Amino acid sequence: MENIVGIDVGKAKLDVCVLKGEQVMEAQFDNNAKSFGKLRRWLKKNGLKAAAVCLEATGMYGDPVAEYLHESGYTVSIVNPARIKAFADSQLARNKTDKLDARRIAEFCKLHRPAPWTPPDPAIKELRAIVRHLDDLEKMRQQERNRLASGVDSDTVIDNLTAHIHFLDEQMEQVKQRIQDHIDHHPDLKRQQDLLVSIKGIGALTAARLLAEIRFEAFDSPRQIVAYAGLNPRWFTSGSSINKPTRISKMGRASIRAALYYPAISAKRHNPLIKPLCDRMTRDGHSAMSCVVAAMRKLLHLAFGVLKSGLPFDPNFTHIQAQIA
Repeated sequence: MENIVGIDVGKAKLDVCVLKGEQVMEAQFDNNAKSFGKLRRWLKKNGLKAAAVCLEATGMYGDPVAEYLHESGYTVSIVNPARIKAFADSQLARNKTDKLDARRIAEFCKLHRPAPWTPPDPAIKELRAIVRHLDDLEKMRQQERNRLASGVDSDTVIDNLTAHIHFLDEQMEQVKQRIQDHIDHHPDLKRQQDLLVSIKGIGALTAARLLAEIRFEAFDSPRQIVAYAGLNPRWFTSGSSINKPTRISKMGRASIRAALYYPAISAKRHNPLIKPLCDRMTRDGHSAMSCVVAAMRKLLHLAFGVLKSGLPFDPNFTHIQAQIA
């Protein structure tokens, strides 16, 4: 009999549900390092020296407790929140609270047995933190630009906004340099970045973002990575009454889709494998956005191929073609 622990992760609190045979136990803990020990002691007190722990992928809020429990000997799984939502919908769940969410996560884990998770390498963890900090700075700059363009007519406010935008620009350049310095000091990351930038459309910063957000070695095929990014197609057909346009699922990492958008626009014009694909789609009447999405998917296929083979991109290399098929 396997013990199951579902954790609903919030910024301040952890709601925990334990399924131990027919027994259900619930508790709540603060989401900080001091309380992780309390959580572990509570689990052991209730006879859970070993258990399968499942939580949603919530990034910075969930990673610390996941790492702590993994190091404490528990089998940890981190699941796409979209899968938990779909599971809750399938159970006709009408109410949503943190306590109920923890129960549903535990039930999902018990039924579907998601794959075990392992913490990222420290170098990847640091890269991810720096890259996400850059993303935060970019969002702040765009917010200030929007305020400046909103029609504000106060010279004082305009001067302050302009100065802040200039400051953020300088901060972003420093962070970009810090990202590259970090990669340059880690040979494995540098080798992977060099392989990725050999693909036309992917620059050094995009390569850094992909390495920060995707653990390529954890996937067996490029299709799995495409699904992880939420770029897999989603069909809407049912009988003769429902036939909606096919769209991407978006049940994945929005940060990956954002990182690939502008590279895809470049790749659809210059990449020798992607340009013919997009040209053909355009002739067949597909929209410009459909071509961009196709280019984004193809870039992920190519990234998987070069990293799997360990060889730089070459459209004539048959082994690369085999990896991305």
